Amino acid sequence: MNTVNSTSSIPNHLAWSIIATVLATCLCCPLGLIGIVAIVFSSKVNSLLAQGDIDGARRASNNAKIWCWVATGLAILGLIINAIYFATVGSAGYMEMLQQYQ
Repeated sequence: MNTVNSTSSIPNHLAWSIIATVLATCLCCPLGLIGIVAIVFSSKVNSLLAQGDIDGARRASNNAKIWCWVATGLAILGLIINAIYFATVGSAGYMEMLQQYQ
């Protein structure tokens, strides 16, 4: 019975890692792809639990959480940079910058 309680309390953070990776990549730069590391660790949690490796699942969950925070931080940083750039240059300058990226 303790095994069920301990395994159900280990989150895999998969949804958070996917959302943070997409937002960080779109808002910040290709550096946002670092969130893929979070996705990899998140996907390991359930397979480690299925194998009975509870300690490994906890480590993978903790690593996924750390990398999710990194990706979320990059997304927030990108949002702030874009907002500042839009506020200082204006919509015409912002659209010109987006066209240069294409």
